[in-house]
Amino acid sequence: MKTIIDGILNDLIFWMAWIIIPLSMEIIPSIIGSIILVKKKLLYKEKEFRGRLPEVTIIVPVYNSASTLYECIKSINDCTYPNELLNIIVVNNGSSDESFNIFCICQEKFKDLPMRWLSSKKGKSKALNMAIFNSEGKYIINIDSDGVLHKDAVKNMIMRFERDNSINCATGVVLVESSKIKNTKELFLRFIRECEMMEYYQAFLAGRNYEAEYNSIYTISGAFSCFKKSLLLKTKLYNTDTISEDTHVTFQIKHLLKKKVHICENAFFFVEPIDNFDKLYTQRQRWQRGQVEISNMFFKDKLKSFSLSKFDRTVYLLLFDHTFAFPRMIWYFALICLTFLNYSLKTILSSLIVLNSLYIIISFIYSINIISFLTPYKEMRKEYISRLYILFIMPLYNFIVFWIRIAGIINSINRDSSWRTVTFSQERTKIKEIIKSDFNYLIGLRDKLKRIVNK
Repeated sequence: MKTIIDGILNDLIFWMAWIIIPLSMEIIPSIIGSIILVKKKLLYKEKEFRGRLPEVTIIVPVYNSASTLYECIKSINDCTYPNELLNIIVVNNGSSDESFNIFCICQEKFKDLPMRWLSSKKGKSKALNMAIFNSEGKYIINIDSDGVLHKDAVKNMIMRFERDNSINCATGVVLVESSKIKNTKELFLRFIRECEMMEYYQAFLAGRNYEAEYNSIYTISGAFSCFKKSLLLKTKLYNTDTISEDTHVTFQIKHLLKKKVHICENAFFFVEPIDNFDKLYTQRQRWQRGQVEISNMFFKDKLKSFSLSKFDRTVYLLLFDHTFAFPRMIWYFALICLTFLNYSLKTILSSLIVLNSLYIIISFIYSINIISFLTPYKEMRKEYISRLYILFIMPLYNFIVFWIRIAGIINSINRDSSWRTVTFSQERTKIKEIIKSDFNYLIGLRDKLKRIVNK
């Protein structure tokens, strides 16, 4: 009897210790978030718009964007917002390719679309700031030059602002262009691209959609964002001392101007899928580094005195992304240790299956929300549903991204801030060199000892 009780207690302690972090920090909040999104979808009613559409400036920062700039400008020209109310500023920040020639071709091709070319000093922040000072109209929209707008994106975004005067800034929904994935032949790259596409759907139509309800959006997407010009000019504009200028301006709006950050869930911007694993590695490290930099700028003192009595959802996200990253890392390494603590391989594998099954179930619950928001867009909805099978491999993808983010946190400590992040291939080469150097040192030490003994 005692043996049975000890066994039950042992299993109970194991399961409680094993799933407490993911259960409390990820799974339960995800369920709550999904319920809130259902409520939002059911209760939200679009107000009727009456009046004239305002003038809008669309800023497109360019850096060696010759291969994508034409399609980007074409998507602006093809959108349903009247061309005569648009003012396009293509601002160059040090390109060395044929970007200007592509711009000239666009000027000739899209004669009804007012556009200007500006040249700024190198750096995206400087380019954006120059364009803002040269902008016209009531609203400013920023989009990246390596993506395309949905035809209704600009109109849906501006209408959202015009219907609700309390909205001062909003992020659009950034998604991966699925048509660019179909011809991917390399299996591992196809895996990354498919997962990246589903990740963006979940991040914007589920994650940020939920965060917007509590004004806890961490970053207004630099790829597609909209501001009232009057609000943007009250900020210190885009900071040149960080690689995460979009997060910095978000924090200025939220924590200095005390304005809410919104999301327009029916304004879509499509970016190209990731080129290779090195690009994924540098991109996610850059995002992580930027998050660390901005956190230090705005929350250095607040994090020191963090208490539940003064709970801030943004601080919670910081704790989740950083403070709990290392316990989760230790938790992964615990897999190895469990085998030395008399836990059977069956128990360990079953725990992994249960945990990953919970993550998959949560992904499917979020998918219900995503599908409901895509209802007016039949083709996109159909495309998303056809790829639901990818959710079964998302835990593996998230596991890989988790370790990239850990590397980003570590590298942010011992390397200077720069857009030129070290790639995975470079990191791997450096590690090999260190191992080889250490190994050669040990061989040399061994040979030295042999000579001493022989003498």
